[in-house]
Amino acid sequence: MNIRNIAIIAHVDHGKTTLVDKILHQTNVFRANQESGDLIMDNNDLERERGITILSKNVSVDYKGVKINVIDTPGHADFGGEVERVLKMADGVILLVDAFEGPMPQTRFVLQKALQLNLKPIVVINKVDKENCRPDEVHDAVFELFFNLDATEDQLNFPTFYGSGKNGWFNSSLTKCDDITPLMDGILEYVPAPKMPEGNLQMQITSLDYSSFLGRIAVGRVTRSFIEENQWITLMQADGSAKKQKVRELYVFEALGKRKVSKVEAGDICAVVGIEDFNIGDTIADAEAPEALPVISVDEPTMNMLFGINNSPFFGKDGKFVTSRHLRDRLVKETEKNLALRVVDTDSADSFLVYGRGILHLGVLIETMRREGYELTVGQPQVIVKSIDGKKCEPYETLVVDVPQEFASKVIDLVTRRKGEMLIMETKGEMQHLEFEIPSRGLIGLRTQMLTATAGEAVMAHRFNDYKPWKGAIPGRNNGVLIAKEAGSTTAYSLDKLQDRGSFFVDPGEEVYKGMIIGENNKPGDLVVNPNEGKKLTNMRASGSDGAANIAPKILMTLEECMEYIQHDECIEVTPNFIRMRKAILDEEERKRSAKSLKAEA
Repeated sequence: MNIRNIAIIAHVDHGKTTLVDKILHQTNVFRANQESGDLIMDNNDLERERGITILSKNVSVDYKGVKINVIDTPGHADFGGEVERVLKMADGVILLVDAFEGPMPQTRFVLQKALQLNLKPIVVINKVDKENCRPDEVHDAVFELFFNLDATEDQLNFPTFYGSGKNGWFNSSLTKCDDITPLMDGILEYVPAPKMPEGNLQMQITSLDYSSFLGRIAVGRVTRSFIEENQWITLMQADGSAKKQKVRELYVFEALGKRKVSKVEAGDICAVVGIEDFNIGDTIADAEAPEALPVISVDEPTMNMLFGINNSPFFGKDGKFVTSRHLRDRLVKETEKNLALRVVDTDSADSFLVYGRGILHLGVLIETMRREGYELTVGQPQVIVKSIDGKKCEPYETLVVDVPQEFASKVIDLVTRRKGEMLIMETKGEMQHLEFEIPSRGLIGLRTQMLTATAGEAVMAHRFNDYKPWKGAIPGRNNGVLIAKEAGSTTAYSLDKLQDRGSFFVDPGEEVYKGMIIGENNKPGDLVVNPNEGKKLTNMRASGSDGAANIAPKILMTLEECMEYIQHDECIEVTPNFIRMRKAILDEEERKRSAKSLKAEA
């Protein structure tokens, strides 16, 4: 068959999306005079801003008469659910590894999934033009990783290509060539054509698309037989139910778009229009003799957060969707395509418990909702605790940090304070490579502290490892916060006088309300302050008393930094234009009563 299905997998920032760009240019998808730009596949605003792939996407290119379906996958551990489902569409994988960093935690995670599915790997060592690169050592490390993951004899015999995605060349040796032709030829040579098992129609839905004209569209790979327009099929669902439905239209992927067809043979990836009430993992099967494929299994979430309606005094001022019904509908809709997410109702009708893979996974969901016009309140992220053999257990992660040698001791100190244990310490060029095992709780708030301690030089990555016994209390934030005493507009006069108390998250002239967190205290313990006090104006003037207010700029915090910063009695108010931190109980007297009753219970 003249089809090859290949997924590109790698750790975050190793160059997957850049490689897809080069494949698109090599196969003349764009006209010579057409502006295409970079990161063609990262077409979502959030992906371009953060420089990471969040959603997996596929394109199709034609090379030497062979159709190659290329699937670009996310590299971040938090979006592992995305990778796990799309690998089912591939017959081979390109494992991209940075020539300096070598295999990283996420490389191990995605490679393990690919080897379990018996996919043929091609190893590409990228960025060989970088200083300090060590392609031969990295090749040995990749072989060792394959061996440790119980790769078969055939998988261990992987072909390797070297090159630079940014400069647009890949070759089977370290010799520089003109373009990526050797790699494209390697895909045709090493990736097997799709197998064609005997039997009736089977196609698993591994992704979904949406069109305002056509509604929800099921995307997947035809595993057996063929699928036709206007054909009657049976939709086999995960709960065991089966529904007869009719295929209205069929599309195959062509370059960056889709092309309408009347029939799709086994082995190709297609989009099916006309099927209703389907979920990812369901099987489209023959109408008369349906057979279901195994349901896609996705690793369990490790963290949860409380999402609720915005109940601050500024409720409804900024967003379009503010009620609990809006919030519930949006979260349920997200679970349809985001397999690693779970939503659970709580005792209150206004709040929901949302389970996810990590802070970035939940942060991207909140950021997306904010941009769509939702107002909501989110609580502190909590790890999911399980009872295993009667013992209280929590999730542990493998943390990898690459840092200049002079900062290594600071990193070790920070991680060990948070109950992390060092497993590996080795030198990579001028950098120190450190590996730790740390409870997931210890990672909350660690990134900000580590970047501060290492002057922004640390590169850290982590992935879920296993559930292990509870490690005890982990120290949280050292300093308290400054809380607004009453509602009003902040004044330069008041903030100037309060500067020796701490640093601020607000500027003069900003609207605040009672109970809102407006800054960080210099000392432990919270402090209620009045940032709205105006200067008393009289006719009397004294020389030197009218010095201009000299106020430090406010500290700007991203949504993820706020999520890591807040404590259990605090929450974040998220609206389309503002992110504010506040106390869960706004009234000071009520907070004191609540703290007393909690102490009495303890």
